[in-house]
Amino acid sequence: MKGTLTRTAAALLALGLTCAPALAADEIKIGFLTTLSGPGASLGSDVRDGFKLALTHSGDKLGGLPVKLDVVDDQQNPQTGRQTVERFLKRDKVDLVTGVVFSNVLLPVLPGILQANVPYLSVNTGPRDYAGEKCDPNFFAVAWQNEDIPAAMGKFATDKGYKRVAMIAPNYPGGRESLDGFKRLYKGEIVEEIYTKLGQLDYAAELATIRVAKPDAVFFFLPGGMGVNFIKQFDGAGLNKQMALLAPGFSADEDTIKAVGESIVGLYNSSQWAADLDNPANKRFVADFVKTYGRTPTMYAAQAYDTALLIDSAVKKVGGKIEDHAAFQKALKAADFQSVRGKFSFNNNQYPIHDLYMREVYKTADGKITNKTVGTVVQGYKDPFAGECKMGG
Repeated sequence: MKGTLTRTAAALLALGLTCAPALAADEIKIGFLTTLSGPGASLGSDVRDGFKLALTHSGDKLGGLPVKLDVVDDQQNPQTGRQTVERFLKRDKVDLVTGVVFSNVLLPVLPGILQANVPYLSVNTGPRDYAGEKCDPNFFAVAWQNEDIPAAMGKFATDKGYKRVAMIAPNYPGGRESLDGFKRLYKGEIVEEIYTKLGQLDYAAELATIRVAKPDAVFFFLPGGMGVNFIKQFDGAGLNKQMALLAPGFSADEDTIKAVGESIVGLYNSSQWAADLDNPANKRFVADFVKTYGRTPTMYAAQAYDTALLIDSAVKKVGGKIEDHAAFQKALKAADFQSVRGKFSFNNNQYPIHDLYMREVYKTADGKITNKTVGTVVQGYKDPFAGECKMGG
C-alpha cells in the first residue's frame, strides 16, 4: 500500500511539473561569434559595437533580462567557428547565437546550431540555401538575403543605361551570390565575371583584364580591406576616368571611405540602410554611436543594432519566458520593433521585406566625405527564394 501511495505521489508531482507554466529566465545567454582579426576585423568590430550600443540603450538588459554576452573572434576561420559554437552549445548552454560576418564561417557552423534547436540571428549574411528549401524556424536573417543589395544595384545600372558591365567578387558563397543578385535585375551584357581569393589584396591582374574588356561600369563585391585596396588600385590605374564603379553599400561604407579618401567621392552604392534616414530610431542610433565610439556607424553596426532590438522585443513579448521555445520563435518572427532602416518585417522564410536605397559618396561643405541617400531603388523588396520555403507566413 505504501509503495502504491509513493508511486501515486510521484506521478502527481511529475504531472504538476509538466503542467507548470514556464517561468521567466534569470538571464539570457548569447554566444556572439564575429570577426575581430584579419582583413575583416573592422566589420566585426562594428557588429560588436552596434549590438553593445543597443544593450546600453536598453539598460544592459534585453526584454528586462540581464544579458550574459560572450564575444569571441572567429578569425574568419570556419574551424575556429566550429570549436567556439560547440562550446556555446554544450558547455555554455546559450539561448541564442549571433554575430557572424562572413558566410564561409556561418555555413559550416549553422547546421549544428539549428540541430541543437537554438535560434541563430544573422547580423549580416543571408545565404540562399536557408532562404529557400532549407529555411528553418530557428534561422532569422535580420540583415538581408545575399542577393538583395546587389540586385538593387543591378536595377540602378540598368536605369543609368550601362550596357556592358564587368563584375568581380571573392570566390566564396557570399561573393558568388552577390554577383547572382546583380545579374537578377541587370538587363545589359556581363562582359567579365571575375572571382578572386577571399582576402586577396592585389588586383593588378584583374584590373588588366577589366581594362581590356572596356565595360561601361564595374560592379564589385569585396568586403573589408579587399574593397579598400581595389578602389585605390582602380583609381591608381586610371580606370575611374574610363568607366563607372558600382558597389553594394558595405563596400562603400564609412570604414572604406575613411581608408580610401578623396578618390571614393561620387561612388554610387546600394543599401537597406543609410545614416541619414529620417526616422527616430535611426537618429538616436547614429547620434549615440558617434558620441560613444567617435565614428559614423556602418551598415554592419546598424544591422547588429537592429538584431539586439529584435531580441529585446521578443523577450518582452514572452514575458522573459525564453524557455518557451515555440513562443520565443513566434515573438522573434513578429519583428515588433522600430528598425533603424524604417519599414521592416519578416517574410515566410524569416528573411526581411524592406526598402532598398541608393546612396552616393559626397563631400560636405566642411570637407567631410560620407554617404547621402539619393533615392529608393525598390520598395518592399522580397528575396526571390521565399517561395521555395515551406514555412508558413
